[in-house]
Amino acid sequence: MSVQLEEQVAAIPLASSSNGRVSGKSWKEQKTATVRSHLQAGIKTKSWADRMQKTQKALSIKKLQADLKEDKQAELKRRREVTAERKKVAEEKMRLEEAKAQMGARKAARLRRRAGRTKKINH
Repeated sequence: MSVQLEEQVAAIPLASSSNGRVSGKSWKEQKTATVRSHLQAGIKTKSWADRMQKTQKALSIKKLQADLKEDKQAELKRRREVTAERKKVAEEKMRLEEAKAQMGARKAARLRRRAGRTKKINH
């Protein structure tokens, strides 16, 4: 009797599936590939070449914008450097003028002291 039981168990056919396996849970459906219900208009209608062309155009626009921004930044940097240089020159000029005025005052004081030592003024 056990031989007949073994024949009955071995005689169960496998259902067709991806690996020849069945879940055994009758309420579970077989998994299938995902069906995307909403696709973007660009993906549905346009070809790959058209999409790549659009992408290349967008990339070239981005590169151009980056170049323009870089040029603008370089111009601002140049202007700042020119302004800083002018300020530095003006400060140096003011410093020299102050030093010159100070030297003039020292020289004038020295001349006054020297003039006070002469016999003509001391009398």
